[in-house]
Amino acid sequence: MSYLFTSESVSEGHPDKIADQISDAILDAFLAQDPESKVACETLVTTGLVVLAGEIRSKAYVDVQGVARDVIKRIGYTKSEYQFDAVSCGIISSLHEQSADIAQGVDVGKSEEEQGAGDQGMMFGYATNETDNYMPLALDLSHRLLMELAEIRREGKEMTYLRPDSKSQVTIQYGDNHVPEKINTIVVSTQHDDFDNDDAMLAKIREDVKNILVPRVKNQLPARIQALFGDDIIYHINPTGKFVIGGPHGDSGLTGRKIIVDTYGGKGAHGGGAFSGKDPSKVDRSAAYATRHIAKNVVAAGLADQCLVQVAYAIGVARPVGLFVDTYGTCKVDGLSDGEIAAKLDALVDMRPAAIVRRFGLKNPIFGGTAAYGHMGRTVGKVEVDGKSYETFGWERLDLVDDIKSTFGLS
Repeated sequence: MSYLFTSESVSEGHPDKIADQISDAILDAFLAQDPESKVACETLVTTGLVVLAGEIRSKAYVDVQGVARDVIKRIGYTKSEYQFDAVSCGIISSLHEQSADIAQGVDVGKSEEEQGAGDQGMMFGYATNETDNYMPLALDLSHRLLMELAEIRREGKEMTYLRPDSKSQVTIQYGDNHVPEKINTIVVSTQHDDFDNDDAMLAKIREDVKNILVPRVKNQLPARIQALFGDDIIYHINPTGKFVIGGPHGDSGLTGRKIIVDTYGGKGAHGGGAFSGKDPSKVDRSAAYATRHIAKNVVAAGLADQCLVQVAYAIGVARPVGLFVDTYGTCKVDGLSDGEIAAKLDALVDMRPAAIVRRFGLKNPIFGGTAAYGHMGRTVGKVEVDGKSYETFGWERLDLVDDIKSTFGLS
């Protein structure tokens, strides 16, 4: 019997995502001046106010207030009627020095390669072949809806009533073989300008989402995914009605409250650690990227249709305490157990924190782009900072495929 699975996303203008973007922008600003910076920056946003807190150890000086205002402006909170805007919001900073007790476990070792993990815990990476970017379809579509909605808002030619805050949700119907059969439900809630006639407003938004937003997203997709857009999709568009009050004025936001949106939309698993505002010595972030890299390459190599990879660390210890793999019974090599796969991958990929940092260039100021629309499934690219070019989303590279094929005897 078929079943339904749902994932959600939130826009760059959502309060929690504003907080994530400010935290990562501050991290990038410190790393741009001092790649050895140790940063754990938390942000709270509410009506007319930003609060920065956390621990930083760095040789750099950063105007954190200026960085925060730049982020808020870029997102689109530029009008006083939003009750939260880049020019007039208050900003309180309570950032202080990192604990020396933590620092000694992270920094002191036999060599850079033996740098200890910045915390204990477990991290997960996941991949599936149901999309071209090896992400779960429901989450991929949820992200795409909001990315395109933000693009429409910035273009300013259609749907000119849009404001920055929005959420989406997509429900996919799967067959017994776990292959997507169709899109069952699409939910979009978007903040908007005030209207004189609420009923006319809601009708207009519903019409525009169906006739402008969804077709633009559909046109970006390969034919096999486009075929899932049937005439019987259930739409819930601004189902609560009027959505004028939004952003930090409508709801407070905090760094790290959208960890499922940031990863796999509820597919696979999550270790519980958030990403934004953390330098790469925090394995919550760096090891989550590394496990995604492994899982994606496993699926791309054809070893399995789905793959979940877990790694775990003890604080101050470089080598992981364990590596776990689950292919959900989809392994393509007869007689090969998930335990055997894990053992071979553990030998193939160095999962010590320093090796992960070096592999993906995680001491570079590359994190701002991760803080909205997901850290995984993005396109490897470049970012220019102070005249220097850095690779972004390096954990999405398919550079282990040949090694995995060779290791597991795949053609």
